[in-house]
Amino acid sequence: MGASSLVGFLMAAVAALLVAAATPAAAAPRAFFVFGDSLVDNGNNNYLMTTARADAPPYGIDFPTHMPTGRFSNGLNIPDIISEYLGSQPALPYLSPDLRGENLLVGANFASAGVGILNDTGIQFVNIIRIGQQLDNFENYQRNLAAFVGEDAARQVVQQSLVLITLGGNDFVNNYYLVPFSVRSRQFAIQDYVPYLISEYRKILTRLHDLGPRRVIVTGTGMIGCVPAELAMHSIDGECATDLTRAADLFNPQLERMLAELNSELGGHVFIAANTNKISFDFMFNPQDYGFVTAKVACCGQGPYNGIGLCTPASNVCANRDVYAYWDAFHPTERANRLIVAQIMHGSTDHISPMNLSTILAMDERRN
Repeated sequence: MGASSLVGFLMAAVAALLVAAATPAAAAPRAFFVFGDSLVDNGNNNYLMTTARADAPPYGIDFPTHMPTGRFSNGLNIPDIISEYLGSQPALPYLSPDLRGENLLVGANFASAGVGILNDTGIQFVNIIRIGQQLDNFENYQRNLAAFVGEDAARQVVQQSLVLITLGGNDFVNNYYLVPFSVRSRQFAIQDYVPYLISEYRKILTRLHDLGPRRVIVTGTGMIGCVPAELAMHSIDGECATDLTRAADLFNPQLERMLAELNSELGGHVFIAANTNKISFDFMFNPQDYGFVTAKVACCGQGPYNGIGLCTPASNVCANRDVYAYWDAFHPTERANRLIVAQIMHGSTDHISPMNLSTILAMDERRN
């Protein structure tokens, strides 16, 4: 190759490198972090000595592996389906030994079945990861991430992440209205208990914000008085349990007001209120409109409404999970979870406020 040809070749190579450097690589999906209870736990309790677990069949019967994973579902749960929208794999449980290296960049699921806003919620399950410890684990995760990618990059991953937190239902079902484990019922009337919960939840969310995330979906309680377990124990004619329904009706509006106040103080749409009560109301009272044959009877269980006891290999199990809104005594089927996430993604402000998740993701994409 002559000198002029060599110079031309080198100039072309340099130009190609400059073009490549100027062309942005495809953006990796944003990290996703999950906190809360059994509605969003994807396997942390498998690693604990607790009765609050879903690691035996028929759980997971419709999961891609057809094996139980610790999800309280026949298949995918709400975080799994949100991950599909994000274009990423589900974040691993924090306690998974595989949560290292590149897997750290996907995010992490810190949730633990049985927990609530209050530390004494779920004491009957003995060994669960209470929300304060979940946030401690998030701090430790960030240290592990910083060791892998550096502190600045780790901080950016967290700040650009999406967070889902689901708490509150157990504070009623497995605390206030549960004898003999409830201590709060002897201290508060329900109209005083709910503001106390809200004030404690505010502390949790403030600490979560201090740890770096800037987009946090906060779900309210679903229709806790209408789940198969409560119908089995407290309903004579199929009507929802009055006390639990009242509790949810008190809790959810106060939660939304508290989130709006926090957003105002923080100067942005940090906290996104997902009205899962309204979403589940839609298919609870109009199941046929959503392709369900029932929103009262669980697919897996025993007794009235299949709402007594645990879902086990000895339970009744429906043949077609897609026509049932509830998988077990407390938890939705995968198909119901998909309806819930569809409203989180695309719903009106009746379902999610101040705006739906697809709008927020598009807004963030434009900014980046």
